[in-house]
Amino acid sequence: MKKGLLLLIALFCIVPARSQVLISLIFGDKLNSPFLEFGLEGGVNFSTISDLDTSGTNLGFNLGFYFDIRSKQNPAWMINTGVIVKSPMGAHGIPVYSLNDATLDNTFAGGSVNREIRYFNVPILIKYQFRNNIYLKTGPQFGLLAKAFDEFTREVNKDDVVYKKNIRDQIRVIDAGIALGAGYHMKIGNGLNVTVQYYYGLVPVMKGDGPNVYNRSLYVTAGLPIGKGKAAQRRAEKEAELNKIVLPEDEAKPQK
Repeated sequence: MKKGLLLLIALFCIVPARSQVLISLIFGDKLNSPFLEFGLEGGVNFSTISDLDTSGTNLGFNLGFYFDIRSKQNPAWMINTGVIVKSPMGAHGIPVYSLNDATLDNTFAGGSVNREIRYFNVPILIKYQFRNNIYLKTGPQFGLLAKAFDEFTREVNKDDVVYKKNIRDQIRVIDAGIALGAGYHMKIGNGLNVTVQYYYGLVPVMKGDGPNVYNRSLYVTAGLPIGKGKAAQRRAEKEAELNKIVLPEDEAKPQK
């Protein structure tokens, strides 16, 4: 199972988000056990960057996979981890700044700028589920930078003119902070986890000696176990085979 887990994480990190569902369906039943739940998780997140002059939050969509690793001593306690493969952060409505190009500066004067920073995020959280199926979780979250750009937009003759400026070299490669969440495990099918989670970044977003600014993001997600039912059925079949009593041939013959 360890080899399958490592392969799955590697595949999720290199393939586009649309391939995640297919990969999960292939590996899902092999990664579920009585003390391990694997599934897909996705939803929306509302992000901003602290201490940065903006006009509002940046709306994005997130998608990834999760693992709930339960304690064998007390299954109410678990480690909640995984990879949020598609997880844009950033800010909405940053003031327009110079692009050091007179044509571009004239084109986007009076427009707006949205900053989008994309990470591969890995939360490693302690999770506790109460008997009423409400759960709380908290712990560190780490991010690895994938892309970062500022999107300049201005309406010209009722059409939007857009220009994307790559700012990846201005953003720190590693992001880290604290995540805190609460949710409910719904008894639908094999279980549906609905979560509200807040991320509080502790590592400055930008490189250099400027003022420190930090990522902030509110996640609203739904998590669906993949292959859990099939894995349970396979375990039940194995247990049934082990419980069969095969009598020796002479014992099976009726006695005279």
